Amino acid sequence: MGVNWLKQVLGKEWHIEKAGGLTGEAFIAENNRNRLFLKRNSSPFLAVLSAEGIVPKLVWTKRLENGDVITAQEWLDGRELMPIEMQHKQVAALLNKIHNSSELLHMLMRMGRRPITPEDRYLQVKEELRQRGIIDSYPEVQEAIANLEHLLPVTRDQEQVVCHCDLNHNNLLLTNEGQLYLVDWENAMIADPAMDIGTILKWYIPPEDWKKWLQEYGISNDQLLFERMYWYLLLDALYFLNWHLQREEVEKARLRLDDLLLLNRDAADTIRDWFAE
Repeated sequence: MGVNWLKQVLGKEWHIEKAGGLTGEAFIAENNRNRLFLKRNSSPFLAVLSAEGIVPKLVWTKRLENGDVITAQEWLDGRELMPIEMQHKQVAALLNKIHNSSELLHMLMRMGRRPITPEDRYLQVKEELRQRGIIDSYPEVQEAIANLEHLLPVTRDQEQVVCHCDLNHNNLLLTNEGQLYLVDWENAMIADPAMDIGTILKWYIPPEDWKKWLQEYGISNDQLLFERMYWYLLLDALYFLNWHLQREEVEKARLRLDDLLLLNRDAADTIRDWFAE
């Protein structure tokens, strides 16, 4: 879908340009002072996210003759969060709202999404690593596998909520009016909230501030939460290590090995130190 083709849909009076992104399916349309963010074949999940105030307002949806669906969202002036701003209580409050939204959960289930058990995810990742000889090649991977097997029982029978699963600071948008939105929901799944919580705590919040952040999120710290958090962080690191090695992205794979070294150490040390207080 190109810019000229979109002008046929919206009208020649609209100035349209690509908005960037990996897919090339996002555009910015402007007509005088009216601006819209356009995307092709967005998930029907977008309507509920908009109604919940988690993404910018959905203005309209159009189904085209070829079956494609174009969505238009309100364009708001603002910026991406800086990494240090992930510590702000507004981020914790937004994540709590998402994890406690029955509307989001019911919509994902109506779309056919079902929780994937931690054990199934683990066995899938482990098998892919085994087939490519990655387990035998790296001691960091061997240690991570041992940690995952040791902690696997604590991941069972946990609360299942809607998780964003890509909580990078670049996906959080702060408008000039101070409203915070979380975008890019393509990887969303029904899972343990520790998956999202762990990403923020480990990569954005200093350990000495974890308790404060969790209070702002709305829960108290407990040992099982941190064990589950590290379990998901280790699994994601293994998944992306395999991803980069498959694509011969040597430098990115090395960074994942560095992550594993750090996570293997902290999975034991941080938990022990935390609850020795």
